[in-house]
Amino acid sequence: MRRETYSVKREALGRNCCLFVFAICLAATSPVHAFKITEPAVGTKLTAGQSVTAHVDLGKDSGIVLVRYYWYGEQDDTLVEQDDTTAMGSIVAPVALIGLSSHHPPFGGPLLVPKDGVGPMRLLAVAEISRGRLGTRSVFDEILVRVEPAASLTAIDFETDKPLHLGRAGQSSAFGHVDSMGKIFELPVVGEFADGVTRRISAPATGTNYHSSSEKVIKVLADGLLQIVGNGKTTVTVTNRGKQAAIEVTVQVNEEPNEPPVADAGPNKSVKAGSKVKLNGLKSRDPEGEALYYAWSQVRGSKIALLDPDNAEPSFLAPTVSEKRTYRFKLRVTDKKGADSVPAFVDVTVEP
Repeated sequence: MRRETYSVKREALGRNCCLFVFAICLAATSPVHAFKITEPAVGTKLTAGQSVTAHVDLGKDSGIVLVRYYWYGEQDDTLVEQDDTTAMGSIVAPVALIGLSSHHPPFGGPLLVPKDGVGPMRLLAVAEISRGRLGTRSVFDEILVRVEPAASLTAIDFETDKPLHLGRAGQSSAFGHVDSMGKIFELPVVGEFADGVTRRISAPATGTNYHSSSEKVIKVLADGLLQIVGNGKTTVTVTNRGKQAAIEVTVQVNEEPNEPPVADAGPNKSVKAGSKVKLNGLKSRDPEGEALYYAWSQVRGSKIALLDPDNAEPSFLAPTVSEKRTYRFKLRVTDKKGADSVPAFVDVTVEP
């Protein structure tokens, strides 16, 4: 009997040892993730004005002292994320939440979805890490969610003069300061909702569709952009959630033919943290061979310092990251006659 009991115990001990070794091997092979937003989840449908719980997994990033949360529209420029009195003329993005270790959950808490939010939105979380005498550094994570108002749309309006007059015959052009043939522009549209909140609904991603009664005067492009293609009159109609609004547009610009330039932000690339990164818009072109004006901006990732954003090849220093992180940049070019390009985008993935 004792031998049988001893044998059973040995077998049980053997199984436990195997399980222990398996657990160690599993821990060794399982990836250890860096700082990450876990709530709300990627792609979640949220209601404008509601409060949700923000939760982050610190992963392998230690020494985090606080986390700042920011809301942006899907294609909004990433603005300065902290109060920086040395940044002349820059805009400071409002902080939606500052999460501390004492909060519940730690470094998270109640997060208010923007009341005026509608359509795809980015939630950016920037964690500040203390390095003692070396100061601080930051890591970030960013997710895309969809925000919908709980209230119904009651009316649509245009944020511009009505009727709209574009250009004057004989007007000279200088890098987008005037309207000209080929010019691409956005027509600001807002929606009045039953909850009393006015929301920007210019982007098709918010549900807005555009129609021009004369495509020989104003042509409708993708992403809610319009293009001047001829002189005359047209009516631009927008629809969203069963509501409709129209605006009469008169175009009177120089009839000199002009094709809009084409922006080329270069291929996506991967770089190492700490390296100097140069963006490349040199393949942007103008059909008439005119000189181009460049305008770069950042539309994804924690804000970085982009040097010479009005040149063809701006640069920045790739920040320190704990794991791969993507930074997205937008390029628009304008020709000498004032015609703008459709935006072009490039992703830069920074690796540790």
